Amino acid sequence: MSAASLHPSDGGGYTQIQFTLEQGVGVITLNRPDRLNSFTEVMHAELARALDTMESDAGLRGLVITGAGRGFCAGQDLGERKPAEDGSRRDLSQILEKCYRPLINRLRALPVPVVCVMNGVAAGAGASLVLACDVVFAVESARFIQAFSKIGLLPDAGGTWFLPRLVGSARAMGATLFGESVSARQAEAWGLIWRAVPDAALADTLSEVTATLAAGPTRAYAATKAALHASSGNTLAQQFDLECQLQRELGYTDDYLEGMRAFAEKRPPAFTGT
Repeated sequence: MSAASLHPSDGGGYTQIQFTLEQGVGVITLNRPDRLNSFTEVMHAELARALDTMESDAGLRGLVITGAGRGFCAGQDLGERKPAEDGSRRDLSQILEKCYRPLINRLRALPVPVVCVMNGVAAGAGASLVLACDVVFAVESARFIQAFSKIGLLPDAGGTWFLPRLVGSARAMGATLFGESVSARQAEAWGLIWRAVPDAALADTLSEVTATLAAGPTRAYAATKAALHASSGNTLAQQFDLECQLQRELGYTDDYLEGMRAFAEKRPPAFTGT
């Protein structure tokens, strides 16, 4: 990672993720390939620091999340969560409250699109991380696995909230109760992800998504994200009110004027994010 890719307030020194922030687009790569990028408390701390940097950047335009190696994220590193040797029990909700709830909530609240480019298997909390993103691309060899039932647990990190809303209760129940894997193509057909792409297109997809976010109408993206996330809890009347509010705000932006000029002049718009 070059020094130019660091935000002035970010000291670098990441060991379990890679993080860059260029042209307003943050790129986070989960970077424990030998452990299929499974979560540790160190990784959570580094993710939190990267999010601190992005949240403080007034020119932020998007976030892309991917993984290093052959897997996206295998979920929680069970070495940090295994039962004590003396047979004593531990409160598994503590790590959810300390690490996963803040991570998922911050991704959902980030006022720019969060795009996952899934490079391989996503299991457990890794699958929940994928589902918390706004748009998901997955290589064709990728798979989703919710195997919590095989170790006597239930899906967590928001998985029980995201999954039935995306694919319906029947598919959510089947996938979680029986722990069967879901292929990228099946996930696309179910509406679990936006698009499955050939494995060979991984690097190009990352580049294209990053470039699209860097050049897009940032405030329109933010408003769209906010409105769609709010819709599941709103009545139609409430959603109309929100649309009116957000559209009023967007009508005063430079990007709206540029978009209209570009449309009239039959040229691509040059959005500035303002």
